[in-house]
Amino acid sequence: MGGTERRLDLRPNAKNHTDGRGAMGEQVSVKPSAYDTHLDRVEANYQPLTPLTFLKRSALVYPDKTAIIHGDRLFTYRQFYERARRLASALSRRGVGKGDTVSVMAANVPALLEAHYGVPMTGAVLNALNVRLDAANIAFILEHAECKVLLTDRGFSPVMREALSLTRARPLVVDIEDPAAEGDLLGETEYESFIAAGDPGFDWRYPADEWDALALNYTSGTTGNPKGVVFNHRGAYLNAVGAVLSFGFHPGSVYLWTLPMFHCNGWTNTWSLSIVGGTHVCLRQVDPAQIFPLIERHKVTHMSGAPVVLNMMIHAPEAVKRRFSHGPVDIATGGAAPPSAVIAGMQKMGFRVKHLYGLTESYGPSTECVWQEDWDGLGFDEQVAKVARQGVNVVTMHDQRVVDPDTMEDVPADAETVGEIVLRGNTVMKGYLKNGEATAEAFRGGYFHTGDLAVLHPDGYAEIKDRAKDIIISGGENISSLEVEEVLYRHPQIMEAAVVAMPHDRWGETPCAFVTPKPKAEGLSEAGVIAYCRKSIAHYKCPTRVVFGPLPKTSTGKIQKFVLRDRAKEIS
Repeated sequence: MGGTERRLDLRPNAKNHTDGRGAMGEQVSVKPSAYDTHLDRVEANYQPLTPLTFLKRSALVYPDKTAIIHGDRLFTYRQFYERARRLASALSRRGVGKGDTVSVMAANVPALLEAHYGVPMTGAVLNALNVRLDAANIAFILEHAECKVLLTDRGFSPVMREALSLTRARPLVVDIEDPAAEGDLLGETEYESFIAAGDPGFDWRYPADEWDALALNYTSGTTGNPKGVVFNHRGAYLNAVGAVLSFGFHPGSVYLWTLPMFHCNGWTNTWSLSIVGGTHVCLRQVDPAQIFPLIERHKVTHMSGAPVVLNMMIHAPEAVKRRFSHGPVDIATGGAAPPSAVIAGMQKMGFRVKHLYGLTESYGPSTECVWQEDWDGLGFDEQVAKVARQGVNVVTMHDQRVVDPDTMEDVPADAETVGEIVLRGNTVMKGYLKNGEATAEAFRGGYFHTGDLAVLHPDGYAEIKDRAKDIIISGGENISSLEVEEVLYRHPQIMEAAVVAMPHDRWGETPCAFVTPKPKAEGLSEAGVIAYCRKSIAHYKCPTRVVFGPLPKTSTGKIQKFVLRDRAKEIS
């Protein structure tokens, strides 16, 4: 499984069968067979895969069906397609084409959805910006990506004004005037006026090669500048199809955007909903007071979000919560391992939790916890424990393994031996923009190295134990921070928890817990929390310090453990 594979040329008419080398690089004699004669790739039987075809088809099949809902504004699939083509036309008239970058700084609004089609229709690359970044990081990205056009939501004008003053990039700036946002206008034109001048019948072109870049997403690195992850048309197409299969999208699907569209292009759901003609419900800000009414009003069937979003909903005021008459709502979660208490809490509120795993470098979800029929007979807690695992590769990911990262040998499926999750397939990034060294390091051994540590269960399901950098080594023993967090989340008065390594004179490191109490929690103490943990796990795994307060998070809801590690060093 760890052997070297030949790199195939996927372009039309490529003669891969005549290279004269075997899978391991040895010289071989290749004799063409009848299946290699007069059976070439031609326009009639080969076209590059691109998610742009999804919107074109849905505009034909579902022209009058509602595609996008944003407050009181509705757009049909015919209008969605026309607006995307107008955007492409307007950009093209400003000289945007293949190899250019168009950046978008926006909340989950229709303009950002339209950009997922309109920008690549010109051959350009879409760069959806993380709305929680500071001005310095945004300035770096605009310059590193060589941004030619910037579409910016007026709700983010203060940070964007500062970013533009810090960067040498000089893009054309187009303001998005969303009725639900306030802020200054920074550009020379406004989005609606910009696309109104475009041609709704713009004759856009497919990519010449499905390997062409489609999107650029920057990782939120903890040190140094963020890395630019490049997606191609083929990978986005396949991952979007995989999302439909994994999440069960269908023509009646109504998807509420609780996941940021900038995050892995909304786990590629910006494109996958168009495969089935589903409906997008836009949401500017994740707020349970808006989420529950929108689910009820629009009969939402699907949502996505990091575990922190689920936890926020579980602990929302009872006056905000609703019971839904249209059946259970499917909610996919990923980005961090959801504690079993969070999964259980969502199930009890009428949500059906789908556990996914992936990274920006894998177009979002690469792994899913596929439900097995024999789990139906298990008790509720046993079912939750099964669902909490990350699972197996999605159908569109070629291969997933748990290996010793040094030898690339598979770990035994004993649920105990820890290894690294590595991935291989068409839904792994092209690489890091302008960073060949980092790309080569990530792809060493013929697989993408995730940096996530996991065990493999006897049934072949992977379960993440920690990030490599989050393992705590105390007295020579490895401690999984996730194992300790799992115990803390079961505490009746704890809402959120994160565990990191804290320097210790005797043991080298010990666990330090950062805890957010539930509203109105009373009598919660450091000694009490430590005693609670000692009832469930070995004493050496229990926190030696407990710090109470809110937890720092990224824009996608991940707890920033690097910040907590610095705090732990200060109090050690």
